[in-house]
Amino acid sequence: MSSHLGERSAAPASSTPPAAPSPDDAPPPSTTDATTAAVVDPEHDRGRLGVVFGASVTVCALFVGWAVLFTDNLNKVTNESLGWLTSSFGWAYLVITLGILVFLVFLAFSPYGEIRLGKDTDRPEFSTLSWFAMILSAVMGIGLVSYGVAEPISHFGTPPHGLAESGTPEAAVRAMQYSYFDWGLHAWAIFAVFGLAIAYSTHRKGRPVLVSQLFRPLLGDRVNGPIGKTIDVLAVFATLFGTTTSLGLGALQVNNGAASLFGMPVDNLSQVLIIAVVTAIFTMSAVTGVSKGIKYLSQGSAGLAIALFVFMLVVGPTVFIANLYIESVGTWSTDFFRMSLQGTAFGGLEWMQWWTYFMLAWWVSWGAFVGVFLARISKGRTIRGFIMGVLVVPSVVFFTWFTVFGGTAIHVDLFQGGTIGEQTATDINSAFFATLDYFPLSTVTSAVAIILVVMFFVSGADANTYVLAMMTSGGSLNPRRWILVMWGVLTGVTAVVLMLAGGLNALQNTVIVTSAPFLVIIAGLAVSFWRELVLDRRVAQAEADERDRALLAALRAESRP
Repeated sequence: MSSHLGERSAAPASSTPPAAPSPDDAPPPSTTDATTAAVVDPEHDRGRLGVVFGASVTVCALFVGWAVLFTDNLNKVTNESLGWLTSSFGWAYLVITLGILVFLVFLAFSPYGEIRLGKDTDRPEFSTLSWFAMILSAVMGIGLVSYGVAEPISHFGTPPHGLAESGTPEAAVRAMQYSYFDWGLHAWAIFAVFGLAIAYSTHRKGRPVLVSQLFRPLLGDRVNGPIGKTIDVLAVFATLFGTTTSLGLGALQVNNGAASLFGMPVDNLSQVLIIAVVTAIFTMSAVTGVSKGIKYLSQGSAGLAIALFVFMLVVGPTVFIANLYIESVGTWSTDFFRMSLQGTAFGGLEWMQWWTYFMLAWWVSWGAFVGVFLARISKGRTIRGFIMGVLVVPSVVFFTWFTVFGGTAIHVDLFQGGTIGEQTATDINSAFFATLDYFPLSTVTSAVAIILVVMFFVSGADANTYVLAMMTSGGSLNPRRWILVMWGVLTGVTAVVLMLAGGLNALQNTVIVTSAPFLVIIAGLAVSFWRELVLDRRVAQAEADERDRALLAALRAESRP
């Protein structure tokens, strides 16, 4: 998973902006709403280090200390918390994300869909094609390699909820169906509702780029008090662990790729060294703000991903992939609501923890960060255009990627006697490279995959470092350098201690547990955004009625003899 923010300077409609944030990236929020501007000074508290900074750093430092000094206790507490949380409230992830998706679809086709994210006269800064390209190259990059093969082939060997017999054609369809579910509309609904709320709040209302400010319609001035500070701290905490999960996954992927190419041992030392090197690179990038370098990095990663995709589509079982795609999409769409609400009343909790609950928690933890990115590049778009673009296009692209790579791995095991499933069961992070080994130029394609992961790795962590610094600096678009360095180091250290504490299992457990409070915030955010839309529409209608009455009175006055 990776993400980037655009440049500060305006670009032509067809241009592609740099993908990583820097102190010079985003424009100041517009002050299009006079009433809001009077209540919230756009420069109020920006750059100041207050309660949010102190509390966020303290809590994160305490967590790192806990992981280092009391590793066994950490694992015990997170495991027990995970079991209690998912067994008691796992259904909340399903219900809230589905509710958000339904809300967004309703919003898109309602009269509110015509509202622009900015002034009524604003128009999109970037062309639709460039906008799609930025979204696709920006979000969940590492996940394409980490899970593009691993999830489908895992489901093929162990079909979800016992819906098929292992290793059968029906299992292949079910494998793709549930991969689509985990990486499709639900994930993008979480990102979209954050992006919409942040874009509306900053571009149309002129507020600081803070999650707490999104609750002003519900909480009023209390967003500047303890409640608002708590919301911002939870946003920081969730974002940090979403980032460390991606860093951990990236390190595991690079380690496995390097093992297949150069014989590097797959162990904790290798993974710690990889995280340390990448942390140093993305921290320096965030501090120096080399936006052009990150721009080329983003464009390069998109190019490599496309090249790898086309290669596999050509050398792989193309006809099989096409047929599997069509049948799997049909099954996914038919079973959509059943999957969306399938809980654990009759078992399957462990499977849900490893897949559905983890994935939904991961998307929740990335919601604030991706929302900032989407808001930055979407000024001037209508709510309808934003929702349709963010929900539909990325989902289709991810479905296609998973079918090409995951479907190819399934074909190898099902018809060619392959052992990709067995290798994945032994080490889930070997799945992508194990698949490439069955096709020509495996050394070259494996090297490309490693480079791709590193590029996503660096650019995504660079962007997250900036957003963490911004959120703990009162929404400042120019965080101090030492704060950027601190968050870069703290992100890398947290990823390392979690890797040492229990590897991928520790990463998954922690992200589910730490994202839980933020799930409640997402639900409240959707309610707050809806309330603001309704109130603003009433105000606009009242103003229009007043203008009509004034015009009518003027016409009557003129008509008098």
